[in-house]
Amino acid sequence: SDFSLPRESQPAIIADLLPEIAEPTPKVGNWPLFRSGSPLPLDTHDFLLHSFIYLSAAVISVPLATRLGLGSVLGYLTAGIVIGPFGLGLVGDQTSVMHFAEFGVVMMLFLVGLELRPALLWSLRRAVLGLGGGQVLLSAALLGVAAIVLLDLPTKTAIALGLTLALSSTAIVLQSLSEKGLLKSEAGQNAFSVLLFQDIAVIPIMALFPLLAVSGLSSGSEHDQQTLVSHLPGWAQLLAIMLVMSLIVAGGRWVAFPVFRFIAETRLREIFTAFALLLVIAMALLMHSIGLSAALGTFLAGVVLAESEFRHELETDVEPFKGLLLGLFFISVGANIDFSVILDSPVLVILGLVLLITIKLVVLATLSWIFKLARGQKLLFALALAQGGEFAFVLGGFGRQSGVFSADQANLLTVVVALSMLTTPLLFLWYEKVQTRASDVAEPQFDDIEGAGKVIIAGYGRFGQIVSRLLSAQGFNATILDSSPSQVDMVRRFGQKVFYGDASRFDLLRAAGAAEAELLVVAVDQPDKVLEIIETAQKHFPSLKIVARTTDRRHTYEVMKLGVETLRRETFASALELGVDTLTLLGVSQAAAERAGALFREQDNRSLRELSELWGDDKSYGVAVRQRLDDLAQVLAADQLANRAADPGSDQQQAPS
Repeated sequence: SDFSLPRESQPAIIADLLPEIAEPTPKVGNWPLFRSGSPLPLDTHDFLLHSFIYLSAAVISVPLATRLGLGSVLGYLTAGIVIGPFGLGLVGDQTSVMHFAEFGVVMMLFLVGLELRPALLWSLRRAVLGLGGGQVLLSAALLGVAAIVLLDLPTKTAIALGLTLALSSTAIVLQSLSEKGLLKSEAGQNAFSVLLFQDIAVIPIMALFPLLAVSGLSSGSEHDQQTLVSHLPGWAQLLAIMLVMSLIVAGGRWVAFPVFRFIAETRLREIFTAFALLLVIAMALLMHSIGLSAALGTFLAGVVLAESEFRHELETDVEPFKGLLLGLFFISVGANIDFSVILDSPVLVILGLVLLITIKLVVLATLSWIFKLARGQKLLFALALAQGGEFAFVLGGFGRQSGVFSADQANLLTVVVALSMLTTPLLFLWYEKVQTRASDVAEPQFDDIEGAGKVIIAGYGRFGQIVSRLLSAQGFNATILDSSPSQVDMVRRFGQKVFYGDASRFDLLRAAGAAEAELLVVAVDQPDKVLEIIETAQKHFPSLKIVARTTDRRHTYEVMKLGVETLRRETFASALELGVDTLTLLGVSQAAAERAGALFREQDNRSLRELSELWGDDKSYGVAVRQRLDDLAQVLAADQLANRAADPGSDQQQAPS
């Protein structure tokens, strides 16, 4: 007898309930008994069926989307649309699923926190407060004004709408940036700073909503948003929040560290994983109980544990859970798109979507200019944060309960935000195409390139930097080229003169002085690009000597076929040195270990050149490889015998044959 229901709807609801009243489902504890003809309980059957549907959709759609270059996020969203209520209808309402899947966002923030040591986080304070605060305030103001002018909404509702839409999707942005290797870029770090501020801003926004309630819209009760501190005055709530944050920091340092060490000594990996999950859940529960963002709490816990010796183990254990839950979250977002709202009000939905993305792009582009982001990073920063966020679903429901939004407004808000999240992977694809065209068309400022050096170094990553520093220490000037704008901008800040450009282009090599230079060092980390640079240099500058970095044996053979004789495999030397160190730790004398390493290097280099002639003939190559391995074993064994004969009293440990 729910008297809050409209009288005219009560007969229909009672009629729907009559079968349950006449034949109630018998239960044992909280579980329904077996349904007729089914070997599984009703809840278990539904759970397994839905799990099968979700996993099947992910396994089919995500690899296809990835192969097409669309990215995994768009694959998950598409899968949700297909299986959702407005697609094939294989799954129903996604509210409960989304609440569960949001834990993937929580785990993602925990892992991000593990990557940020406190000192690094402190260095981001300007971006967090400046960029983040400016983005939220400016976006909320402009979106609110647009809602008043174009949609004729009440001022209070427009303010709430602006604040809700100002937030971006932490899950989609971080996942997309990480997937494309852009999270460590300048734009990626600043986007993360803005997202961190937004997570914090959710708290005061929720506190403000009851003050923005519109008369006659409230559908909630006093107990809808009760927390452990909601009955306290404002100053006491703030004090409680600060106390909880302090407890998280102190607990991480003086409780979690010793517990992790104790569990590690048991060598029970599953218990270590269980405690890692327990820690994440406990932090989320603690923060949620005081009305804060669960993701913010786990992020703080991750920052505290970033200096722990167990950081990498924690990342390994939590990562699989995070990936699965995030995938489930994206699927639920796709399934949550209410296409009936789109069909009923297509103009309003399109207008809202265009306004949301356009206004946020303008705000983000302006802030990137004010904060002087690098030229190549401004567009990426703006596109990454131009969508609505998952907190809009939470704030939309809360605003409806608090009387801020009507039911229609909340539904429209949810659809616009979901569609904006769906467009984000497409914006990233467009950005990649723009960057590709820019790198193909845009000319570097050749007038600024000083090609007076005897050496040109193509690629200034971890490999090229070592070569450059060694040459510089010996007094040789080198002209350095790199095709990564972010890398060029970064090293220029440290006073290193590096020029942007693709060294596989003839005009760039000519501007860099290839016609007068004596040597070209190809140190880029892309095997195909190495071959392109070598071919271009050989074609247009035949007198230019070339030395090259190769990645593996296959790549080495391809470079050798081009006639390059001086080359180095990027991991061979360091791996060989580590092998020599390993021999000494096993009891082999330093001299004997170094001699064995030298013999190994000599034999491997000889076999590399001899085997290059057989590359492509799998049968002959396989026979030759086995013969070279036997030869190497015999050479090392002979050297070991000769060493013993020369020093009979040596206590050198004999290595196994």
